Amino acid sequence: MKRSAPPARAISPPAVKRKIESTTTSKAVASFFKPASQKEPENLVWRTVEQSLIIGRYEPSGPSPQQRTLPVKIAAFDLDDTLITSKESGKTWSRSALSWKWWNTSIPGKLKSLHNEGYLIIILSNQSTISLKDNKKSLQKDMASVVNFKSQLSAILQQLDFPLSVYAATSLDKYRKPRIGMWEEVLDDYDLQAEGAVDMANSFYIGDAAGREKTDKRRKDHATSDRDLAANIGIRFLTPDEFFLGAATEPYDHLFEPETYLQPTENAETAVAVSAPFTMNSKQELVIFCGSPGAGKSTFFWDGKFLLNNAIAMARASKARRQELLLEC
Repeated sequence: MKRSAPPARAISPPAVKRKIESTTTSKAVASFFKPASQKEPENLVWRTVEQSLIIGRYEPSGPSPQQRTLPVKIAAFDLDDTLITSKESGKTWSRSALSWKWWNTSIPGKLKSLHNEGYLIIILSNQSTISLKDNKKSLQKDMASVVNFKSQLSAILQQLDFPLSVYAATSLDKYRKPRIGMWEEVLDDYDLQAEGAVDMANSFYIGDAAGREKTDKRRKDHATSDRDLAANIGIRFLTPDEFFLGAATEPYDHLFEPETYLQPTENAETAVAVSAPFTMNSKQELVIFCGSPGAGKSTFFWDGKFLLNNAIAMARASKARRQELLLEC
């Protein structure tokens, strides 16, 4: 039996191609095919120092900014819980171009006002969750953490859109706050090493790691590194609440003030003799550092010694065993 002929018209109408709106502009396409020598310079340039310090310097498009007159006033800020916070509930730090929000809506305008007043704006941040070391086991994770951090900072700096730089310390070294390595790098980058090049009296640092106690509205500060950094540099310190919200200054007393012990004295009875430099007297030695947290024990540690502390040892029993093994080396 023969099949009947198909109808003259199609059973269903022909497929219609949908028009998809492209997010790629003609300018972007043209820029892609331009020779490198003809491309406009990037607004945000990244570099790394000693596989430890990430530096991003942002310069908006347009004419170059006027040279600052000396001495330069510096307004320095921490990043997390000072300028920005996470959009995601329960997360203190979240890294992506879209996962952040301003700690307070007044921050962009306040920073812009400081820039217009002639301040050099910089961000100094500890970022221990980022690793720049060559570790094959965690290479993919480490690369992702760097990419996420840079994408977030790119979004932040582009929204502000005036010249400023960000410095992120990723290791436990001279750059990590409260050590002043990042500050020294700022002075070197902007040619401000000369005596009197920075207006120290009118420069300041803003951060949330201030050693404040818990209140009804705020949890206890996780550290004092921001307050201590400002003290080490010799500039004024304020918390985000004090600077952006006009909150009253909360009383704070350092438990230990190194400056008190470093003042010169002419009283022979109270003068302390300087200890002779330490030298090893045998092949195996056990050196025990005693001091409060942040006193500088790890900073004083040098190459050629094995470091052992409660953070490294999983338990006191294993710590004691490691001591025995190290002394047997």
